[in-house]
Amino acid sequence: MTRVAFVDDHESVRLGVEAACARTGNTEVIFSGSTVTAYLDWRRGANADPADVVVLDLTLGDGTTVSENVSRLVAEGSAVIIYSVADRPAAVREALVAGAAGVISKSSPIEDVVGAIATVARGEVFNTVEWASAIAGDRAFADAQLSTREREVLKLYAAGLPLKIVADRLGIAFSTAKENITRIRVKYVEVGRPAPTKVDLLRRALEDGLLSEFPAGADGARRQP
Repeated sequence: MTRVAFVDDHESVRLGVEAACARTGNTEVIFSGSTVTAYLDWRRGANADPADVVVLDLTLGDGTTVSENVSRLVAEGSAVIIYSVADRPAAVREALVAGAAGVISKSSPIEDVVGAIATVARGEVFNTVEWASAIAGDRAFADAQLSTREREVLKLYAAGLPLKIVADRLGIAFSTAKENITRIRVKYVEVGRPAPTKVDLLRRALEDGLLSEFPAGADGARRQP
């Protein structure tokens, strides 16, 4: 069962998607509200686990930025789908850089929205025309094209953690984490940005916005291919 939260300041939009999710029989809507703060307050008050997927409007009426909202939700452990009219590519790009797993237009059929939730819940990248349009002017980010899980593994590994600790942190097998690193390296080779060593992976993580600064003590990455 996929646990979903909806954050949109238009109640009619939320109700429509909620009803569609309920019809699937494998999606549970745990929260519906107008701000990220309201969702986080509810979660803590109810002592509830984070939603598997949060469907988030690009612009909310409380003055928050999309980068701020996505970052807060990702830090809580949820995957984020931007659900918007998608007419602001720069803002969508900010959301993707902040960690959003994908974007889908509010003009899309409701079945596509439900399908997007299922795709992201499986840890897969959700690519759409809106996604492609948003990253068209940002080639470095477009080249990354890593899945949500691959981005999580790369972020922790490139920051200097041993791969076994990365696996423990993410609750996955060591062999799975190792396979993710292998796939990440292959993907970077395919786009002409090879990363044969750990320090190269650190550079790619910095270039693609997964890390904001060179981690303290990361010189050790050179000794850990």
